[in-house]
Order: sequence, then structure tokens, then C-alpha cells
Amino acid sequence: MPEMTNHAARQRPGTMHLANALQYRMPLAALVSILHRASGALMFVLLPFVIWMFDTSVSTEISYERFTNAFVAGIGFVPAPLVKVVVLALVWAYLHHVLAGLRHMWMDLTHRMSKEQGRHTAAATLATSLVLTFGLAGKLFGLY
Repeated sequence: MPEMTNHAARQRPGTMHLANALQYRMPLAALVSILHRASGALMFVLLPFVIWMFDTSVSTEISYERFTNAFVAGIGFVPAPLVKVVVLALVWAYLHHVLAGLRHMWMDLTHRMSKEQGRHTAAATLATSLVLTFGLAGKLFGLY
């Protein structure tokens, strides 16, 4: 019996390192799960920017003008298109995080997720977050 354990241990690929992560072909559900974590981290890192945007938009009429001007003229040395890209990244992070979180909650509550359903819900989560993000990107960049 120990021989089988040693044989199985020899065939294991070992610990996956972040630098080698692109070499692995992960299922879509794994990608959605990783993006769920990444979107949460992005929202956490950009929280000071979100707080500044909220504070600036609701304090006074003058500060609201400064807030809207950030999307036209930029903020200090940061150009307006970069401000819009950061806001768009926040929009995607929020949408993806909420949708993936709802997917995870549904899986935890039902415990009836097959492998095929996991693939379908992962694809739906990713597609929905991207479609909504592109729709809001059109509004943010003035396409309509």
C-alpha cells in the first residue's frame, strides 16, 4: 500500500505558483472565482477614491461641480479618460462581485449544483457582468 501512495505522490504536479498560473488551463468556474476575489480586492484598494467621489458629489453644489468636472477635465495631473477608466473598473468590480457573490450564495444554499450547472452559471455570471459593464461604459464615455 505505501508504494501506491509514493507513486501517487510522484505524479502530483506540486504547488502552483502565481508566476506559473498562466500555464494551467482552469475551468470557467475557477476563473469566475478568481475574478470574484480580484474584484473584491480592487474595490478595497479603490475605497478611498470611492469615498472621495461620494463626499465630493454630495457635500455642496460647488463640490458637485468639481466632481462632474473630474470626468471632463480630470483630477489634478490625472486626465479625464483615466478617471473614467478607473470608474469603469470600479463598475465592473462591483457588478462582477455582486453577481459572483449571488452565484456562490445560491450554490451554498442549494447544494445541488452539478458540474454542468456550475459551468453555465459561471458563464452567465461572467457574461452578465461584462454586458452590463459595456453598457455602462457607453454611458460613461458619452456614446449615448
